[in-house]
Amino acid sequence: MTTTTIAITGATDGLGRALALRLATDDDVRLVLHGRDPAKLERLIAEVRRAGATAPVTAVADLSDLAQVAGLADTIADSADTLDALVNNAGIGSGEPDGRERRTSRDGHELRFAVNYLATFVLTENLLPLLRASATTQHAARVVHVSSLGQHPLDFDDLMLERGYSGTRAYGQSKLAQIMHCFDLAGRFAPTELTATCLHPGTYMPTKIVLSEIGVTADTLESGVEATRRLAVDPTLEGTTGQFFDRLRPARANDQAYDEQARATLRDRSLSLADGYLATTR
Repeated sequence: MTTTTIAITGATDGLGRALALRLATDDDVRLVLHGRDPAKLERLIAEVRRAGATAPVTAVADLSDLAQVAGLADTIADSADTLDALVNNAGIGSGEPDGRERRTSRDGHELRFAVNYLATFVLTENLLPLLRASATTQHAARVVHVSSLGQHPLDFDDLMLERGYSGTRAYGQSKLAQIMHCFDLAGRFAPTELTATCLHPGTYMPTKIVLSEIGVTADTLESGVEATRRLAVDPTLEGTTGQFFDRLRPARANDQAYDEQARATLRDRSLSLADGYLATTR
């Protein structure tokens, strides 16, 4: 049996942590886990080992800083000789505990767009060489974006939401941008080499951002873990790409996700915003 290497961002809390612990029980899985807090990562290492897996590779980075995101990609590439799946799970919600007012990242970008989307864009683009090199004749590499049913069309004339800001709109825009990037990846690479899928893992799962802002729960964390794990490793989904899922079911995203011109515009803007932090331009 060969080892499957899976990287998860935002692995120290909520869905990311639960997914890491679930994958740690699978045979021949090597985990690469990201977090912002070194102490939480240390505790997670111990939990993963107790679950039966070897000690994971860990990396600390603040995803509101694109220099650290680029460094995270370098750390993963230097620490893992293969990368079979990348699960972009880290993100912030529409309100607390990250605030409801407009804030900016270290690079001056609207914070939710920066953390939820631009960080995902830079990390994934910089890891594409490793992902593509890890594909085999039997298995394509996989990219999974943890998105949401909460989506809002992008206004390319006000991408940083300097007018009429709301946390809900900012969150929805960042999540739709993730889906658009997923579809863009699916169009750029053959499904035998790299697949890209995205999902709404669950509604009001008991995560930090839901409990802080909403205060009530609906779906379980376990159901969200299963929906996400399925896209990352389920062999029956080999070759599945360019799809958005509502938990376990294929679903339709916001109409803008299917607009090729809108996706091309987002890619052009993203390349400009991330200039200097992409491997091809650094």
